[in-house]
Amino acid sequence: MNRITSLFSIKYPIIQGGMIWNSGYKLASAVSNSGGLGLIGAGSMYPDVLRDHIRKCKQATDKPFGINVPMLYPNIEEIMSIIAEEQIKIVFTSAGNPKTWTAYLKELGVTVVHVVSSSKFALKAEEAGVDAVVVEGFEAGGHNGREETTTMTLIPMVRKSIKIPLIAAGGIATGRGMLAAMALGADGVQVGSRFAASLESSAHEAFKHAIVSSQEGDTQLTLKELAPVRLIKNKFYHDIQDLYARCASVDELKAHLGRARAKRGMFEGDLEEGELEIGQIAGLIEDIKPVAEIVSDMIYEFNEARRELLKFEL
Repeated sequence: MNRITSLFSIKYPIIQGGMIWNSGYKLASAVSNSGGLGLIGAGSMYPDVLRDHIRKCKQATDKPFGINVPMLYPNIEEIMSIIAEEQIKIVFTSAGNPKTWTAYLKELGVTVVHVVSSSKFALKAEEAGVDAVVVEGFEAGGHNGREETTTMTLIPMVRKSIKIPLIAAGGIATGRGMLAAMALGADGVQVGSRFAASLESSAHEAFKHAIVSSQEGDTQLTLKELAPVRLIKNKFYHDIQDLYARCASVDELKAHLGRARAKRGMFEGDLEEGELEIGQIAGLIEDIKPVAEIVSDMIYEFNEARRELLKFEL
């Protein structure tokens, strides 16, 4: 037991990232049934769809699971009402001020975790009363911080700044990565990309195969003027770079991005014109397999790596 397994009443300190278009009830329940903490990604769900996934997740697992809620979500009040009505006990918030909803959720008896990308925001989250923070480094997929602070430097910086439990995210897909994060001061890890390339992920098969095909250097953080996002370098990505080369305005970038790009890429499988959000660690992911196998492999490798390190003496 450590602080994260105790906080969530789970077997392993492995949290599944609540990724849009990937994290439906099938993925969340599979991670929870495998001993980690599964999260339903509310960011790509209409309120009625979220409620349906919550109820199906309750049917699929008797283990703890949570909801990831980006606070920029347009129907945030309705989402929070559903969380209350469905008696959800774990909520991860992101992309906003933790003060906005933490007190409300705590009054409901919810364990609240906030996603941050710097020590400054980790302290603000702690002051807002959250129970833990996810510290997400520059390597992470999807939306992350503008500062480009890597996970390896961010973990110890934040650990020094806060007292609450710390969950490391960004570039972690293996047992060795998990051990490294915990050696640097993390209490647990959040894993996104590896679970995106699982059988239970709700992403399109074409996107899953794009993850597996990705090599070192095939992703890039871009669109900092709007919301920083790490993408696979496809046609859409290169079109964005052409706009930058022409010194395009923020409005021009917004117009090109348009609506539903992420859905088009990750959920509908348009590998040319869609947004393909994934982490740098995709270069290390070589197969699509069941969640239970992913978790089992991570724990086995964690323990093997730990035993290897015990042999070292300096």
